[in-house]
Amino acid sequence: MRWINPFTLLILAAAAVMLGFALWRDRPPELLPIEALTSFQDADAPLLLPADGRPRHRLHLFSGWQLGEIPDAPRFDSPLGSQHGALTYNAQQFWEMNKARGGHHTGDDLNGISGMNTDLGDPVYATADGLVVYAGDPSPDWGNVVIVAHRDRDGRLLESMYAHLARIDVAVGTLLARGRRIGSVGTANGHYPAHLHFEIRHGDGVDIGRGYGMLPLNRLDPGKTVLELAGAAPDDLSPAPLATAVIPPDEPWTNLEIEGADKLGEILGK
Repeated sequence: MRWINPFTLLILAAAAVMLGFALWRDRPPELLPIEALTSFQDADAPLLLPADGRPRHRLHLFSGWQLGEIPDAPRFDSPLGSQHGALTYNAQQFWEMNKARGGHHTGDDLNGISGMNTDLGDPVYATADGLVVYAGDPSPDWGNVVIVAHRDRDGRLLESMYAHLARIDVAVGTLLARGRRIGSVGTANGHYPAHLHFEIRHGDGVDIGRGYGMLPLNRLDPGKTVLELAGAAPDDLSPAPLATAVIPPDEPWTNLEIEGADKLGEILGK
């Protein structure tokens, strides 16, 4: 029986390892599934990472049509009113560290002055003129969520997010005037005492994400941003000009239109 030199065996083993590595390196890359968001209501899957944990390529950028529909927002207001005028307070401010939740807070938690569930059902208003780009319940911890896209005075794309809502009063694709009711304060399906989790982001798409994180990413300080983009004195209660051009579905007639219809009826009747 002839023995093989141990050194030869070592060389053969090394060659086999190198060949295996070369074949592994040159294999075709795994193609991740693509989940297209034709709209943010008509998606292949929820916005959050699916239960199997596998990554996806998410196509969640605004379409050309949406970019054309997003209106300019010359003024921003608080979605629940000012702290003095509406008797509200910020229970957990932007970027406060919350060790129990595992990160910094990505928005403001706005409450009625008495806290707990005293503000349950209070109306929530659009912070500025915008286009509704998401309205739904992405996960139990978020509850009902509305996201509205805006274009500020410099043309920058911003999104305001209203979370934990008890109800949603607008649909995707709705053009909103500042101050239009979009929903009401809720508890995220009973997960928290009633409050509004309010965020402002910059970017050209929609993502839900988490309410806490270690990096701000595209999140902006909501209170600071609203003040910077207020565009009017705090005591200026003038309505949004867009409100005169957009008639909500639940208010199909204005007094002026009713009077005009009556007048037209009189003319035709003669």
